[in-house]
Amino acid sequence: MRFERSLELLLVHCQGELGHVLVSGAPDIPGATMLDKMNHINTVDDSLRRFVTFEPRANVAMSVNLLVRPTRPDADAGFIVLQADRAHPMSGSNCICVVTALLESGRVPLQEPGTTVRLDTPAGLVVARARCENGRCLAVSLDNVPSFAELLDHEIDTPLWGRIKVDVAFGGVYYALVDVGQIGLCIDPTNARALAEAGIELKRLLADKIVIEHPTLPGVNEIAYVMFRDLEPDGAIRTCTTLQPGRVDRSPCGTGSSANLATLYARGFVTVGDKRISRSIIGGEFLAEAIGEIDVAGRRAILPRITGRGYVYGRTELRLSDDDPFAQGFALSDTWGPQVSLLK
Repeated sequence: MRFERSLELLLVHCQGELGHVLVSGAPDIPGATMLDKMNHINTVDDSLRRFVTFEPRANVAMSVNLLVRPTRPDADAGFIVLQADRAHPMSGSNCICVVTALLESGRVPLQEPGTTVRLDTPAGLVVARARCENGRCLAVSLDNVPSFAELLDHEIDTPLWGRIKVDVAFGGVYYALVDVGQIGLCIDPTNARALAEAGIELKRLLADKIVIEHPTLPGVNEIAYVMFRDLEPDGAIRTCTTLQPGRVDRSPCGTGSSANLATLYARGFVTVGDKRISRSIIGGEFLAEAIGEIDVAGRRAILPRITGRGYVYGRTELRLSDDDPFAQGFALSDTWGPQVSLLK
């Protein structure tokens, strides 16, 4: 079979969440900065995103990380998170997947016992420190972008659950954080479908009620995800991030854990040096640490560090063909919900 034009992807997961890495074959994305490139994908040309995240080449329960030449001199590589709904500025699990793929494929030289990788993302510079042994990446610690709370205990009225309280915080993207007991559920694999549906409904309601705009990142102006949370008996925070079109994150969610840490900091429950375990719906864990404080346009913010592990489990090549009738991909209502029958 001839592959005159193709995309090469490394297949990676982080605590069960698929975060494949597109390492070669992608077209250049216009833009002077990584944020410009992300906004170009979201507002001008999303054909590459659709090609790699829609059926028949993909499924909704995954991300594809577009590896890009960095736009700043202090970075080793750049990447943009491509998901079924849009391109996003940052993701902790996907960042861990990217670092693992870069090191284990030799695209960034792996040094033992540890390697530092600097990543240019639309949300800012992320410094990753990987623990390495026998050519493998055993753990990745991300010094994430400054994270801060925008709203605490903000009350909204909902048709299904009455009046509930939400926190809104930035951890690389904006989150609405909801104590899961308010919707009458617990974070358990048997409730994955119900949690996904509840999260997507809350995201829809919040879009009409809360207006946000990141003070330094133009175009980052929406609540990307709803994350449900609960406190475990051992002090860990159980997390369940819900994503469009209606699924749950398999990982503990690095940017969500950063956003939640920011709410704890804003309430005085966390100070610099404190650590919390974030535990996913399937039991995977990240360590979230507050390693510093900073001001972001008048907002008290923390500098979070997220530690987890990714696994490269394969590679694939996607053929680019002009006569493919589904080059733009498609999305059916069995995965996108009744409000969407087909995206064109």
